[in-house]
Amino acid sequence: MQLETYISDLLYRYECVTIPKFGAFLTQRVSATIDDDSNTFYAPKKVVSFNEQIQKNDGLLAHYMADVEKIPFEVANKKIEKRVKLLKSYLTQGETLTFKNIGDIVFNNEGKILFEPTYQLNYLTDAFGLSQFESPAISREEHKEVVEELEKAIPITVTYEKRKGKSYLKYAAVALIALTLGGFAASNYYANQIEKHNQLAQEEAEKQLDTKIQQATFSLNPLPAVTLNVTKQTGNYHIVAGAFRIEANCDKKVSQLKAEGFSARKIGMNKYGLHEVVYSSYENRLEALKALRDIKKTNNSDAWLLVKKLD
Repeated sequence: MQLETYISDLLYRYECVTIPKFGAFLTQRVSATIDDDSNTFYAPKKVVSFNEQIQKNDGLLAHYMADVEKIPFEVANKKIEKRVKLLKSYLTQGETLTFKNIGDIVFNNEGKILFEPTYQLNYLTDAFGLSQFESPAISREEHKEVVEELEKAIPITVTYEKRKGKSYLKYAAVALIALTLGGFAASNYYANQIEKHNQLAQEEAEKQLDTKIQQATFSLNPLPAVTLNVTKQTGNYHIVAGAFRIEANCDKKVSQLKAEGFSARKIGMNKYGLHEVVYSSYENRLEALKALRDIKKTNNSDAWLLVKKLD
C-alpha cells in the first residue's frame, strides 16, 4: 500500500492530512522570496511540516483510499492502522521513514519525531510552471571610483611668485587658463562616457531580468496547427497540465499537448482567475490515477488530479 501517494495527492487540495494514531502533515503558504546573497528568486510555495500531536481520525485519508481502491471505509481504516503499526516499529528500530515527495521522519535521541521536508514538489497549484532563477547584481561602484580618481587629477594648484622684469609671466597665465579649460573639457568627456556606460549596463541588466522572468513564468514556441477529430470528453476526474494567467499561453499549451497525442482541452477559469488545461478527463477515478502516474513518469512530474464537476 503506497500510503505516501495518497497523502501526496491530498496535499494539493488540503492543508492538513492526518494519519490516525501517527500524526498529521500540514501545509502553509509562503510568499515568493529573494536570497540577497545568491541573487536567487524563489516562487511562492506550500511548506510542508509534521505534527505528531494531531492523531485524531478525521476520515479524509480513509475515505480517499476507499474511493481509489474501491473498498469499504472500515477496511481502509484497518489497512491504515496496520500500516501505522509497521511504521512505528521501523522508527523504534532507528530507521528513517521516507515519504516520497513529502519528507523524511526519524526518532531523535529523546524519542521524539523529527521531520525533514524534501521540497521535491510544490503543492501550491497557483505557482504551477514557476521555478527559481538567478539574476546578476547590478554594480555601479567601479564607475564611481573612476570619477573620484578623475576629480583628484583635474585640479591644478599654481603658486604665484612676483618676478621683476620677467615677461614670461603673462605666458604662464595663458597656459594656466588653457590647462584649466582643458581639464574641464576632459572632466565633462569622461563624465559623459561614464554616464553612457552606466545607462547601457542598466539596460542590459533589465533586459536579462525580463528574460529570466518570462522563462520562469512559462515559455512556449509557436506550434503548427494540428487538425484532430476529438470526441467530447466526460467525467469529473481531470488531469491538470497547467494553469495560465494569459489565455494565449493556455491555447499554446493545448496545441502542444495535442501534438504529443493527448486529448488536451481547456476547462475554463479557476477561482484564482487562471485558465486551466487538462491532459484528459475520466469517468473512473482509478483510470484517472493510473493515467496521472504515467504522465508524471513520462511527461510532467508536476501534473495533478482535479476532482470537479464541469458545467
